[in-house]
Amino acid sequence: MIRWSEFLVPYEMAVEELKNKFKSIRKECVKNNEHSPIEFVVGRVKQIPSIVEKARKLGLSEDEIENMDDIGGIRIICQFEDDIYRIVDLIRARDGMDLEIVLEKDYVKEVKDSGYRSYHMIVKYPIFSVKGLKFVFLEIQIRTMAMNFWATVEHSLRYKYKDDLPKNVAEKLKSTAHEVYLLDKEMQEIRDEIISAQNLFMQKSNTISEILENIGVLEKMGNLDSAMDFRERFESISSKKSYDMELQLEALSDDIKKSIIIERESLNEEFERTVGSK
Repeated sequence: MIRWSEFLVPYEMAVEELKNKFKSIRKECVKNNEHSPIEFVVGRVKQIPSIVEKARKLGLSEDEIENMDDIGGIRIICQFEDDIYRIVDLIRARDGMDLEIVLEKDYVKEVKDSGYRSYHMIVKYPIFSVKGLKFVFLEIQIRTMAMNFWATVEHSLRYKYKDDLPKNVAEKLKSTAHEVYLLDKEMQEIRDEIISAQNLFMQKSNTISEILENIGVLEKMGNLDSAMDFRERFESISSKKSYDMELQLEALSDDIKKSIIIERESLNEEFERTVGSK
């Protein structure tokens, strides 16, 4: 008899670990002002009834259930189709290090009859728990946001009709799958423009965060007059939204940094004078 609370723990740990690893890749790209092939990551461990039902369909005994390759899984969502293959390459680079690739299925190029498109990888992942080392199988699905929307709708309809879709519904889904394919292709064609616009926004956001953080530094250092002047300049630039707003923000950021350096030098000199007079 399977003790489910214990059986599922390694899968829950593995899903969380892998999610965090891929989220870290995204954070690194954002921090470096680079395009991240990863838009967001989600994960799940199958519910017990779903595991039991699938095991029954596959003819697996209780002892064989751990051989199922999708009890735990993560889904990586991308903006563009070529991001999918960048992520595949990232995972392949880890093969033999912190995971082992068992199987790959490219449903992006080899589209299913239903219209389903996604890239699937089955990996063997090590988990170190209080009970020692255990390897579990996980499924990684990689898709664009458009593919994910379609697949989510299709999954809901298959659940409603218990995998026996009415012909008109199946045909409509296949038709919309083609529209999703065309959308991904069009987004791919203007990929550079989209990424450029996103990078500009990200740079502006980072500059604003840096300005506000450094104004706070000046306030903590006791230079309240300079901090107030810089805050007024920031509010003036932000309210006008001129064509060279980004350049003005960068100039303001540089001025604040110089002011912090001068303030620190002044504080150091004052400290040395104080110590020297004793």
